[in-house]
Amino acid sequence: MLNFNFQNPTKINFGEGQIKVISKEIPLDAKVLLVYGGGSIKGNGVYKQVIDALSEHTFFEFSGIEPNPTYDTLMKAQEIIKAENIDYLLAVGGGSVVDGAKFIAAAALYEGDDAWDILAKQQAVTKALPIGAVLTLPATGSESNGNSVVTRDGNKLPFSSPLVRPLFAVLDPSVTLSLSDRQISNGVVDAFIHTIEQYLTYSVNGKVQDRFSEGLLQTLIEEGPKALAPATKENLEVRANIMWSATMALNGLIGAGVPQDWSTHMIGHELTGAFGIDHARTLSIVLPAVMKVRKEQKREKLLQYATRVWQITEGDDNARIDKAIRLTEEFFEAMQVPTRLSDVNLGSNDIDLLINRLEQHGMTALGEKSDITLAISREILTKAL
Repeated sequence: MLNFNFQNPTKINFGEGQIKVISKEIPLDAKVLLVYGGGSIKGNGVYKQVIDALSEHTFFEFSGIEPNPTYDTLMKAQEIIKAENIDYLLAVGGGSVVDGAKFIAAAALYEGDDAWDILAKQQAVTKALPIGAVLTLPATGSESNGNSVVTRDGNKLPFSSPLVRPLFAVLDPSVTLSLSDRQISNGVVDAFIHTIEQYLTYSVNGKVQDRFSEGLLQTLIEEGPKALAPATKENLEVRANIMWSATMALNGLIGAGVPQDWSTHMIGHELTGAFGIDHARTLSIVLPAVMKVRKEQKREKLLQYATRVWQITEGDDNARIDKAIRLTEEFFEAMQVPTRLSDVNLGSNDIDLLINRLEQHGMTALGEKSDITLAISREILTKAL
């Protein structure tokens, strides 16, 4: 196992009816900016619960944060922050809203000339406004980590800082019952691939992390399709297990002391930036191709994945790996997401653009050993056709 430092100070308030705890989590003298997306929270009852919980607080609202939040939209929040002396952010929504709140929080106290440098130049975040989160779409784990991704002019770039990790998060699985099938699918697949990126690398004898990861993968495989099936999609226990899995997949626990990949994400970001494809759907396209192209480099962990996650014990090593990859693709298909570029009407003529964008963004040495060159990324994209 590799050396590591692990701390996750986000307080999780999990369960039905927990939104009311906001009133106690945010100081009464705070000036709060409530940030959210397109307004779906007003149709599913979440907005009213939040407003009721903030009834004794001074708060203002900022809405319109998009899926894949954009720099231009997020910077508009700075006007309210300055005018009203905002000193606390409350993000209500899915991962995009929480990601957006993180950038708003960092930009509000950024002392450089251009807050975009936090992403484009990876300038360190030295100060940020405190954040709380009410999660409505389990997927990214953003509610309990310091990671964020923001888009500007088609460039989707990440940044990370412990200073933008939410101080608390409310996870009420009942609010996810209003999600569309597409949102459910995206969330389950996103959480699944977050786990894979920290698991499917090479062994450092991190037995605890491996078994945590395998448990999350098995839970998502079992529960994900149930959230789409008419007979079980209203089952609150199904939603609770998915919600907690998504949080646990990217709160730092399973990645502590083990190598991590993230090549699927970096290539996927370019698909979103260039073509506007849902984040999770870029991942379901890219991951099977990564597994196939990097079969030799990931052989030991692919065999472990085949045995422990899919219970594949017959056949030679290659046959077991191939079956595990095939079952992974079938799981994605059961979750109603694409597994090929052709599924989203892209072809070989689009690969040059994606490779150029990877080069432009410095993504020239990806993977757990930083050995996925642009040539190998091209091979991965070609395999994904």
